[in-house]
Amino acid sequence: MVILKSRAEIEEMRKAGSIVAAFHRAIAGMIRPGVTTLDIESFAVRFLKENGAKAHTIGYNGYPFATCASVNDVIAHGFPSRKPLKEGDIVKIDIVAEADGWIGDSAWCYAVGEVSEEARNLMRVTKECLYLGIEKAVVGNRIGDVMHAVQTHAERNGFSVVRDLLGHGVGREMHEEPTYPHVGKPGKGFRLKEGMVFTIEPMLNAGKPSMTIDADGWTARTVDGSLSAQYEHTIAITADGPIILTAQ
Repeated sequence: MVILKSRAEIEEMRKAGSIVAAFHRAIAGMIRPGVTTLDIESFAVRFLKENGAKAHTIGYNGYPFATCASVNDVIAHGFPSRKPLKEGDIVKIDIVAEADGWIGDSAWCYAVGEVSEEARNLMRVTKECLYLGIEKAVVGNRIGDVMHAVQTHAERNGFSVVRDLLGHGVGREMHEEPTYPHVGKPGKGFRLKEGMVFTIEPMLNAGKPSMTIDADGWTARTVDGSLSAQYEHTIAITADGPIILTAQ
C-alpha cells in the first residue's frame, strides 16, 4: 500500500532530507586520494549524531554500516573499507538518515582526483538522468514517463541502466511501496499522486546492465567490471511540482 503524506508530513520530512544533504556537502571536500571509505563512515556516524539524526541502515537486515561506499565497478551497497581511494577512482556514497521518525535517503557519486573521460561522462550523464526524471515527476504522470526519460537519455549517451536495483517509496521506513526499476515506457506504470514520496536513483553502467552480488551478500558490482555511477534524491510529489527533500 502506498502511504500518501500530507503537506505537514512532507514539511516534517525536510529535516532528515536536509541532514543528508548537509552530509554530502561536507564529504565533498573530504574525498581525495589517500582517504578511506571507512574514514567517511566514521565521519558519517559522528555527523548524524551531532545533527540529531541516526543512521537507519545500521542493523537493517544485518547491514553493519551507516553508509554504503561503492567504488568503480561496485554499483551499490559496498562496505566501507580501509583501502585508500586512489587517483582516478569514482565512489558512490549512499546514506539514509532518520530524524524525528522520518527518513531521508540520498546517494552521490564523487570523482577522486582527476578521472578518465569515460568516468566524467558517466557521472555527468547519470546526474542528468536524475534531474530529467525529477522533471517528469508531476501529478498525473505515470512512473513510466519518469523512467523513460532516464532510460532514453542514458542509452542515447551509450550507457546502460541497472534493472535489478529499484527505486522505492520513503516515509517512516526506508523502503515503502511502490518499487520500480529505472526503465520504462510512457503512459505505463502507476500514476503519480499528490503526497507520494519516493526516490529517483538511476544507476548507470559503462558496460552491460547486469550485476553480480559478492560473497558478503550485499556488494553489487557490474558483471563485466565496467564503471558504474549513481545519483539519488528523495522527492515529494505536490500540486506545485516535485520537491527535492535532499537537495544540496
